[in-house]
Amino acid sequence: MDKKNALRAGALAAGTTLMMLMMSSPALALTRDDGDDPAQKLSVIETLGLYVVAPIGLFLLIAGLVWVLDGSSDRQPRLKPGGRGQGKMEGKDQVHAGA
Repeated sequence: MDKKNALRAGALAAGTTLMMLMMSSPALALTRDDGDDPAQKLSVIETLGLYVVAPIGLFLLIAGLVWVLDGSSDRQPRLKPGGRGQGKMEGKDQVHAGA
């Protein structure tokens, strides 16, 4: 019974695809539409500048402005209490294990 259902599904998919291809009209890319005004072609250098160099430049500009205008003065990593380089906690703040 599974083969029969698979055959039906395949036939339906193939028929639908075939009908869609037959009903679609060609793109007619050579025919100009009203208001169609193609611009001059870009050279390779202009294309690379527009789509590669300009986005990288904008990213660097924004990152540089954020870095320069950032008002944070805390740049040192914070150490955990009782960690290396710090004294042990003493007094009422001391936490005892198993008490």
